[in-house]
Amino acid sequence: MGIGARIPALLRERAFRRYWTGQTVSLVGDQISLMALPLAAVLVLGADAAEMGWLKTAELLPALLLNLPFGAWADRQARRRRAMIATDLARAALLLTLPVAYLLDVLTLGQLYAVAFGVGALSVLFEACNATLFVALVPTERYVQANSLVNGSRSMAWLAGPGIGGVLVQVLTAPFALVADALTYVVSAGYLARIDPAEPAPAPVEKGHFTEGLRWVVGNPSMRALFAASGTVQFFNYAFHTLFVLYATAELGLSAGVLGAVLAAGAVGGVIGALCSGAVVRRIGIGPSLVAGFLGFTLPLLLIPAAGGPLPLVLGLLFVAEFLSCAGVMVVDVAAGSLQMALIPDGVRSRVMGAFRTLNHGFRPLGALAGGLLGTTLGLRPTLWLATGGAVFAVLWVLPSPLPRLRELPEEAPVATRA
Repeated sequence: MGIGARIPALLRERAFRRYWTGQTVSLVGDQISLMALPLAAVLVLGADAAEMGWLKTAELLPALLLNLPFGAWADRQARRRRAMIATDLARAALLLTLPVAYLLDVLTLGQLYAVAFGVGALSVLFEACNATLFVALVPTERYVQANSLVNGSRSMAWLAGPGIGGVLVQVLTAPFALVADALTYVVSAGYLARIDPAEPAPAPVEKGHFTEGLRWVVGNPSMRALFAASGTVQFFNYAFHTLFVLYATAELGLSAGVLGAVLAAGAVGGVIGALCSGAVVRRIGIGPSLVAGFLGFTLPLLLIPAAGGPLPLVLGLLFVAEFLSCAGVMVVDVAAGSLQMALIPDGVRSRVMGAFRTLNHGFRPLGALAGGLLGTTLGLRPTLWLATGGAVFAVLWVLPSPLPRLRELPEEAPVATRA
């Protein structure tokens, strides 16, 4: 079998290959920022648990405030791709203000909060447009393959990004490491500029246009169950992630480089999960894959607050937790993303995804705030026990829904109807 025959069919198509390449580069940069921003707060500005909670909240609050209006705006646009290019370039410019401020010795937590909020807001707009661009590039029968490729890139970013980020932070300091992320946004914009798919026609503005996506999510039993389960995971997982860097560095004594290596090694599980997710969906069905993915994502994280004792044991527990959890989240992301693309009609796609993310991602800043406050009052390890334990119960929303019995994706999205 030749090399060309082993390349996924979608990657032999120039437009999707350019889209996927831009997304891959940008995802690696995101992982660098995921390390560099909190480490800048901790190592450069001496942030405590409560201030780390505020930083994470500033990053995530746009998902709660802006997904609905940005989704409604995106559905009315004929050229969403252009908006995506503009958001990439604006995110690069915002991130570059941080190393400049550090160089001038004027960097503050307030600026970190402002940049985190601005980048988060632009990311919301990017994703509102991206949902429609994705279906313009990919036919329904290839949704699982396309989502596997995109999530495979996310896993590779988890694999490479933290390690690169940890090394860059140690060599350049955290603020200057953010230059690398800014450059990845420029690369992403360049690749988006080189494709021009036929996007779905803009939706007409009618009465109820703004809230129609919200009504669609609440009225569809499968989307409603996905929202409840994902929202539960988001709340507890972001309480966990708000404190994880502080816990790993202050309580477990890991350096930035070692922490990056732990996350990078654990992300091998994400690569394997993304590679195997298509086979898992074909073998057990789309619904059972969701159940398996939710459990595989949440249960292993209980090992992280359990970590203690000699350094090799601590590192071993963290490696296992990250490996298994990353594999699980890839399965649930591929299955859930493919199901959403198949279920949602084009005419309300950005509004439905905006409503879903408002309801779902809106739990993120709440979880970040709760993590910061509980970490201050209860301590880091007890809060991590609460966060990882609570996330496991997310699957209880899925079990009584139609999802576990769903084997195949719908052939095409239903026609959008007014509630």
